[in-house]
Amino acid sequence: MLTQRAIPWPRLLAVALFLAVLFAGFELSGLRDHFSLQFLRDQFLHNRLNGVLIFVALFALGNLIQIPGWIFLAAAVLALGRVWGGALTYLAACLSCALTFVSIRLLGGDALRRLNSRVANRLLAQLDARPIRSMVFLRVLFQTVPALNYALALSGVRFREYMIATLLGLPLPIALYCLFFDFLAQLLRLS
Repeated sequence: MLTQRAIPWPRLLAVALFLAVLFAGFELSGLRDHFSLQFLRDQFLHNRLNGVLIFVALFALGNLIQIPGWIFLAAAVLALGRVWGGALTYLAACLSCALTFVSIRLLGGDALRRLNSRVANRLLAQLDARPIRSMVFLRVLFQTVPALNYALALSGVRFREYMIATLLGLPLPIALYCLFFDFLAQLLRLS
């Protein structure tokens, strides 16, 4: 007889298949060419409104398929400066995290809660004890790392708490990266 804990495997497989199809579509469509500093920077310089929309869309897609967020932040800082580039990256990162959470939760539900694993149970107990504080700490350390977004979506945390933690946890690392990329741009005379 199957127990309640044996149920997550089909849901985890659905998530893995979704991500594999998304990644294959990304590779085969040629979208990879649009995930470069130069392309993103050019979009901002040619038309700010279209550049912003393309930036947010590519950030969200990139976050789902494991494109590092620093590429987007660097492009925004180089094109818009550290203040506006940082603000836009913060907005795009928050929207991207929300999209990832909703997508993965729809497919995978709370599959990690249903795993029969001591490690998973211990980590989830820590998350349950202080959900917002734990997720803010994770955001500061790992920012928008897709694996973190997947794990939190599959952990069963509430969307509201997830977004509060995302909104609170992202400003510090984004600000630090903005200062770093602005300094680097000045040092290399890129801006």
